[in-house]
Amino acid sequence: MHYVQQNQPEGVPPLELTGERTLPDVPEENYWYRRHLVVYEWIAARVAGRSVADLACGEGYGSDVLAAAGAREVVGIDANPEAYEHARLRYRRPNLSFRRELVEDFKGPVDVIVFLQTIEHIHEPERLLERIAQAAPVSYISTPNRLTLAPPGAEKSENPWHLREYTHSEYRELLEPHFSEVRIMGLFHARKLRAHEIALRLGWDRIHKALRITKPFYDRFTPAISVADFRLVDEADCDLDRALDFVAICRA
Repeated sequence: MHYVQQNQPEGVPPLELTGERTLPDVPEENYWYRRHLVVYEWIAARVAGRSVADLACGEGYGSDVLAAAGAREVVGIDANPEAYEHARLRYRRPNLSFRRELVEDFKGPVDVIVFLQTIEHIHEPERLLERIAQAAPVSYISTPNRLTLAPPGAEKSENPWHLREYTHSEYRELLEPHFSEVRIMGLFHARKLRAHEIALRLGWDRIHKALRITKPFYDRFTPAISVADFRLVDEADCDLDRALDFVAICRA
């Protein structure tokens, strides 16, 4: 299917959904957009007054969330020319700027680095993590959980942009050599997404197909998903092997 952002401001070129990054303003993509946005909003509440680099910022919505929440300065970094052009035209605040640059070339210094859902795309993650640790005292780094993204027993999902996906233990082993402290949160479904999980276990897939209501149901359900339908839980309070994503708070 061919999906493009809807209802963009005048003069802002819409982006096409390719699977490499998530986008707002695409109803069919709303689940993944909200799954990313809830983490940006959680981080935004913790960076007021600080300088922040949002590495691999993509469309720019996350950088804008961080800037709107009171960060002293936010720079969104992305190498993709279309994403960079879109971001700089769409999101404009006195404390927000964008640069077209490889994340591997970022040097800092800044107070905080945000690097979400991208480490799985990186050819040499250890080298990049070392650079991140040198560039900021605190970094927020997230990645999907292979155990809940890929088919059982598979080494990774079918996402062609992912080079490697991690379990909880593998992710900690990747991060710990580069930081003095690593704390990992787990992202889980809540509210209506949790109810949907339970319905699937009870056979909802068979029911909606038999009733021939699959498309009308999900045409309404997916756009209605909000950040309140996800929750972040500390690793001490959950089984991270069941998490959707891992959100690591890393201190240099």
